[in-house]
Amino acid sequence: MPRRKRNRRIQVPPVIKGMSVFGVRGRKSNEVHLLLEEYEAIRLLDYQNLTQEEAAVHMDISRPTLTRIYEEARNKVATAFVEGRDIIFRGGDIYFDKNWFKCNSCQASFNHYAEEGVSCPVCSSEDVISLNEYYTS
Repeated sequence: MPRRKRNRRIQVPPVIKGMSVFGVRGRKSNEVHLLLEEYEAIRLLDYQNLTQEEAAVHMDISRPTLTRIYEEARNKVATAFVEGRDIIFRGGDIYFDKNWFKCNSCQASFNHYAEEGVSCPVCSSEDVISLNEYYTS
């Protein structure tokens, strides 16, 4: 029986939910779904210029697992670029490093340490959801 997959730690949620191709219309069926752990691997390795060992520690996974995730992410991004597909960030076996929330009123993302009484620091709305629910739904 295979071992249960270990959840990957995400430090900061993406500021967007995806990217759309400029100049191409009606291609919803050709979306590329980039898992949040793949997004995090690209963010840590390419944006923050960490080594694979450092990035693996940040994500709480082994270095070979990080390499597999990163290779899959690069393949998906290359496919989206070459074939002109939209990229959507969605799902994955993840957990956030802190309690991250999204406001349904102003769409702001923020972290909050208290479990009760969460309200948006931007617009003071109490219509907020946990980003764990937002990205996995």
